[in-house]
Amino acid sequence: MSLGRRTPVAGSVMVVTGANRGVGLAFVREALAQGAATVYAGVRDPADVTKELRETEAEIVALDVTDREVIRRAAERCGDATVLVNNAGLHANDRLIMAKDPDAARREMEVNYFGPLETIRAFAPVIAGNGGGAIVNVLSVAAIAPTAFMGGYSPAKGAALYLGGIARAELTPLDIGVTSLILGSVDTRMAAHVDGPKEDPADIARAGLKAMGRGEWTVDTDRMARESRARQAMDPIRYEKALGKLLFVDQIRARP
Repeated sequence: MSLGRRTPVAGSVMVVTGANRGVGLAFVREALAQGAATVYAGVRDPADVTKELRETEAEIVALDVTDREVIRRAAERCGDATVLVNNAGLHANDRLIMAKDPDAARREMEVNYFGPLETIRAFAPVIAGNGGGAIVNVLSVAAIAPTAFMGGYSPAKGAALYLGGIARAELTPLDIGVTSLILGSVDTRMAAHVDGPKEDPADIARAGLKAMGRGEWTVDTDRMARESRARQAMDPIRYEKALGKLLFVDQIRARP
């Protein structure tokens, strides 16, 4: 299998967006455990940081992915960065066409697509100036097929998947690899409405950092993601219809 730029965790200087909890916090913890030299934990409000994040050795950085000026200042502060993990995300829990809030999809696109676009633009020159490295985009199974019950989140993550591929092509000459992670159901606040088995965020972080170290381009990080990919490949129409039916159920349940 062809692989891209390999970036080890040990000795890296990593920036993680959306680091307060969930998958972002897991990336912070796992990177430090694997020997990252420095981890910058990006949060929207440094005055509102979880106890769990403060207990790590990460450096807290103001990083609101919807604010270009804040992103610019973060890139200046994290001038030794070699890895960027785009983890910050938003699921508005609304429909797309028949939305209760017509602005919800715009906010989801701002956080899930334009946010990573802006952070990549700001941090790519920094990473290149430090000899190259990696960008990791945390995505979702909602990126690989129209996921009706997730409303504007699905098209935003789909856009971010294509962003990763285009960024990879542009940044390869700068010795920067780009890895897109496809996540299934993970035990975070975003998936609180989903019943059934969920992945441990720590396992997702380990899988993501392993993929980065191997130079992989797009990786299904867990069982649900792999099985979703397989069902889509076997019968894409049936798979999309099944996702559409979930619009009309009272409780979303992950497969056991």
